[in-house]
Amino acid sequence: MRFLVPIAALPLGFALVMAGCASTPIPQEPAPMTSTKALVIGHRGASALRPEHTLAAYAKAIEDGADVIEPDLVSTRDGVLVARHENEISGTTDVAQRPEFASRKATKTIDGERVAGWFTEDFTLAELKTLRARERLPELRSTAFDGQYGIATLDEIIVLAAEASAKQGRLIGLTPEIKHPTHFAALGLPMEAKLLAALRAHPHTRTAPVIIQSFETANLRELRRTIARDSNISLLQLLGGKNGRPYDTVHAGKPMNYGSMMTAGGLREIATYADAIGPAYRDLDPAQGRSRLVDEAHAAGLRVIVYTFRPENHFLEGDYRGDGGPTARHDAGSIRQIRAYLGLGIDAFFTDDPALGRRAVDGD
Repeated sequence: MRFLVPIAALPLGFALVMAGCASTPIPQEPAPMTSTKALVIGHRGASALRPEHTLAAYAKAIEDGADVIEPDLVSTRDGVLVARHENEISGTTDVAQRPEFASRKATKTIDGERVAGWFTEDFTLAELKTLRARERLPELRSTAFDGQYGIATLDEIIVLAAEASAKQGRLIGLTPEIKHPTHFAALGLPMEAKLLAALRAHPHTRTAPVIIQSFETANLRELRRTIARDSNISLLQLLGGKNGRPYDTVHAGKPMNYGSMMTAGGLREIATYADAIGPAYRDLDPAQGRSRLVDEAHAAGLRVIVYTFRPENHFLEGDYRGDGGPTARHDAGSIRQIRAYLGLGIDAFFTDDPALGRRAVDGD
């Protein structure tokens, strides 16, 4: 049995499918799907607890019950896909404190915005591997793990997911996001073909659920021409703020905004090439008891995967906040918030703390 596509809820406690995994016996096919619970996606791993996009963050996310882990992908100068939220890495590594790389600091235009710092495309993989990861939000989260972990490649993350699947007896999916695809393509470093090659090269990702995401549209349309709808790979159209615009449409001289993509007609168009939409949870308006966006997306045949739930008061709203000021965690409030959105019928969600997401879904 293959994972249901478009994206369906991952069954809890189902048997492992790992045919061909090195040193792992081939298990039985999983039992028929019996659960329709929403998928819990570890946003950049368990990024509320470990430096984001590190192997430690992904391992913690899986340990805490994530069904799927999310690597944001950027390219090195030598064309290797690595996990960073942005290609500018001064906020998530110690590169700014490394004198040997001082001359690499640059100012670039990324998706129409001027950005200063150090960029992955100016480093080889070997050079990036000398850097150490650090907490992106030190004002909110612990820096106790700064300097302990390196930058992970896509291949390393797939191997980790395969090994964790074998150990836990459940299939761990991946949802890679292709970051700044127009920018990297212009540099001669397109990532789409390399991503597909990596997914096809590993036994795990030839079977496990894989959800490829992008805030741009052209690369997803091109991927749809390559990936069959009955594959284990599905496509997620991310949606930014309603006034924001996919950069590929701006670059092509035909700008459109995400707000128009969230209309009934826009959703039907997305359904011609994608399997799901990824809006911010704030665009769903749970206080109304229903969500037009969820209902119209489902009517168009699209799943709804929302981002991103975080446990700190700084990110929580209204009654979901607790005592202790903006930096304090409020686990109970975060669980209540997630459950409010689950009540709207979302199919999956990104969370910085998968343990809380698991509790929200399972009713603990």
